[in-house]
Amino acid sequence: MAAEPVNVNEFQELARQALPKMYYDYYAGGAEDQHTLRENVEAFHRIMIRPRILVDVSRIDLSTTVLGHKISAPIMIAPTAMHKLAHPEGEVATAKAAAACNTIMILSYNSTCTIEEVASSCSAIRFFQLYVFKRRDISAKLVERAERSGFKAIVLTVDAPRLGRREADIKNKMVAPQLKNFEGLISTEVSSDSGSNLEAYANSAFDASLTWKDIGWLRSITKLPILIKGVLTREDAIKSLEVGVDGIVVSNHGARQLDYAPATISVLEEVVHAVGGKIPVLFDGGIRRGTDIFKALALGAQAVLIGRPVVFGLAAKGEYGVRRVVNMLKDELELTMALSGCPRVKDIARNLVSTQRERLQSML
Repeated sequence: MAAEPVNVNEFQELARQALPKMYYDYYAGGAEDQHTLRENVEAFHRIMIRPRILVDVSRIDLSTTVLGHKISAPIMIAPTAMHKLAHPEGEVATAKAAAACNTIMILSYNSTCTIEEVASSCSAIRFFQLYVFKRRDISAKLVERAERSGFKAIVLTVDAPRLGRREADIKNKMVAPQLKNFEGLISTEVSSDSGSNLEAYANSAFDASLTWKDIGWLRSITKLPILIKGVLTREDAIKSLEVGVDGIVVSNHGARQLDYAPATISVLEEVVHAVGGKIPVLFDGGIRRGTDIFKALALGAQAVLIGRPVVFGLAAKGEYGVRRVVNMLKDELELTMALSGCPRVKDIARNLVSTQRERLQSML
């Protein structure tokens, strides 16, 4: 009998063994040379922790709030697509795990369970990820259903006017299933002789003309808070403030869109400084350890999103696997906080980490 995983990284190999190659490659892969995919993880290795000693850490409080919702730790579940390719229970299992861990799940627009199925499955706090379609009525209908089903925010993904070139999907001729969320609205079955039918579907359906002014359109059709996901620069952080969004997710789409875009941890502080505390900044990309979470929080993130590890946990062990992934990261974060002299999340300050740039500058 295989040993139980002792860290989040070990779930990836279990998922690789459990899944058909096409589906594993879909979840694990990035764009083109996968440089940014590697950098998302490796950039964390170049940030050092500066622990403080002789602090009372006999009790550690991981809890925090995001948009007024209290969660057990600054760890949220990122929007990732088509969970039934990983496990028969799909997003319902993931949502149940989120509820058990007392955290927020962001449901992908591209889910294999419907908005209503996920909403009725458990009491998890849920946000809904939205793409804007050429047919705006489709996006509007999804928002209406999410709001009616008790979702608490809309997370607008803005870094995919076209789908990135994911070469593993092209080689595997990745086939996406017909998605129940879109029944009666649009067919997600698009044939493509040249590769991934997912790429063909996305490029035919998504609105590549989307601009900043369209945030106003989204605001006009929902009362829910709007977060914008895909910000990587100071300039776009400032524009996000100007159009009045309620939060930012620093993200490069899990390195699945533009290869050689920066690792998200390398630009987090730039975005945080531009926002100046006016709205929350969430972080997405490359989190594999509690120390990674600590570093992101020290650089100004309010919470982090976990993507691939959640899917790998789901593929390996279903709802239990997702709970194990989240709880492993919580346990590691708690230990990191204790060993760094931080009894509460708000004690994780900027001076507790040093970047490679800072260390080089100190030698000059």
